[in-house]
Amino acid sequence: METDLLGIVATFVLTILLAWPLGKYISVIYTGAPHWSDKIFGGIERLFYKIGGINPKLEMTWQESLKALLSINLIWFLFAMFILMNQGWLPWNPDHNPSMSPDLAFNTAVSFLVNCNLQHYSGETGMSYLGQITCLMFLQFVTAATGMAACAVVFKAMREQTSQKLGNFYTYFIQSNTRILLPLALIVAGLLLFEGVPMNIEGKASIHTLEGNAVQVARGPAAAMVAIKQLGTNGGGFFGANSSHPLENPTYWSNAIESISIILIPIAMVFALGFYLNRKKLALVIFGVMTVGFLALIAPALYFEWQGNPAVDHLGVAQTLGNMEGKETRFGTTLSTYWAIITTVTSNGSVNAMHDSLMPLTGMSALLGMMINALYGGVGVGFLNFYVFIIIAVFIAGLMVGRTPELFGKKIEAREMKIATLIALLHPFLILLGTGIAAYVAHQKPDIGWLNNPGFHGFSEMLYEYTSSAANNGSGFEGLGDNTPFWNISTGIVLILSRYIPIIGPVAIAGILAKKKHIPSGAGTLQLDTLTFGILMFAVILILVALAFFPALTLGPLAEHFSLK
Repeated sequence: METDLLGIVATFVLTILLAWPLGKYISVIYTGAPHWSDKIFGGIERLFYKIGGINPKLEMTWQESLKALLSINLIWFLFAMFILMNQGWLPWNPDHNPSMSPDLAFNTAVSFLVNCNLQHYSGETGMSYLGQITCLMFLQFVTAATGMAACAVVFKAMREQTSQKLGNFYTYFIQSNTRILLPLALIVAGLLLFEGVPMNIEGKASIHTLEGNAVQVARGPAAAMVAIKQLGTNGGGFFGANSSHPLENPTYWSNAIESISIILIPIAMVFALGFYLNRKKLALVIFGVMTVGFLALIAPALYFEWQGNPAVDHLGVAQTLGNMEGKETRFGTTLSTYWAIITTVTSNGSVNAMHDSLMPLTGMSALLGMMINALYGGVGVGFLNFYVFIIIAVFIAGLMVGRTPELFGKKIEAREMKIATLIALLHPFLILLGTGIAAYVAHQKPDIGWLNNPGFHGFSEMLYEYTSSAANNGSGFEGLGDNTPFWNISTGIVLILSRYIPIIGPVAIAGILAKKKHIPSGAGTLQLDTLTFGILMFAVILILVALAFFPALTLGPLAEHFSLK
């Protein structure tokens, strides 16, 4: 365990070291300053602009940016629905996988459209190669770029003193794909190829085992999809078992590569803010708050997984490797627990172990990562969620000292606070309302067949499903039978609301503030790049999440923990 602990520390430190220069690179891309990457990617970008009829020099208001974002997302949704409902007869389906039912296609299309990748189907048996590559992997690129482009609009608004024009959404979007996501995905996919992840277009292979049995082993263009699923905080696996599958994550080193990829861009986006605004100290304060929260989740999770299950102890079985239920022996408890937390503090959702088998308080740490939804978070949208906490913290700080709250010389008034409050309350509202309805239905119809685990853990399974949906995460407590019309439609609705409203809100706040008259800073101006404000932000996050979710956590993982014998 000590060796594995050193391994995850080294992995995390290496991620930070890579994220710093990547953040600087991202900031240069979004400022539009001349850069060596223009010579490499400028030609293909101009082709996209020409095909799409886009004038990259035409700046847009925040309303125009949101209109563009929602319009292209609607087109992608219709495209995905067509592919998923017709993949059975469409080409590039060597394993003859069937088309999806309307409710499952709706859930899958929405899930990948909103960067969640909640998979109510099993990867290699539920999708054709055409669906995997031209539909799902395409969405994994463009939805990640959508979040990054929306974040770039907010960056622009924060930097401008007084302006209604906040750059060009399409330019941010295309450059996020061509200059950031695609190059990184090619590098990661190449590394995974060397570790044994398959990349071919052949159907299932027939293999004879040592016992003499014939086994059909699925393969396909997995390396490309695995790379972008991690880098774009998507999480959808090519195989049903996701990154616990030996072909999707075969070795210790592939596990390290994928672990780095999960949180690389979310951390880099925070550093990019510092470079973009020329406020590196502020970026470090934000990163510090996120990291303290992350460490507060990972530390108890590791402790409880190392301790193992007390019920096994009572049987007289030594748990020298910790709680190994649901985990791959090539990763063990430490690497699996680290993955479980980094995948839930981001909106990634990929898994290398069964989250349903985590110890109750480890599962609670994973839930809290998604309930906060801003400790690194998804690419782009993670900072947008944190931006709402910044607005609330600045407002509270202003009330404490008896002056009008200001953010970068712009007064925060009732309109901005109403939007921020709506966004902050929407997340727990969707999670708790969905869980409450599901619990009521399960109680009224105990033979409905959703829950394989009764009692506290069954409640945790339902709570986790809606939390994962609302956080655009996609992981699950897989003891829940979720491929039903009820779960497909209800989580699909949660997915839509929890993706677009939290993007619209921060962009609107930033756009409204950008239009206001800039007030020069003075002696009484609140300094955001200080330890004091960092503590205030952390306290705001802690209090809001505790007030919203503690009762539900008490009924689920906390009650289960105290019931262990």
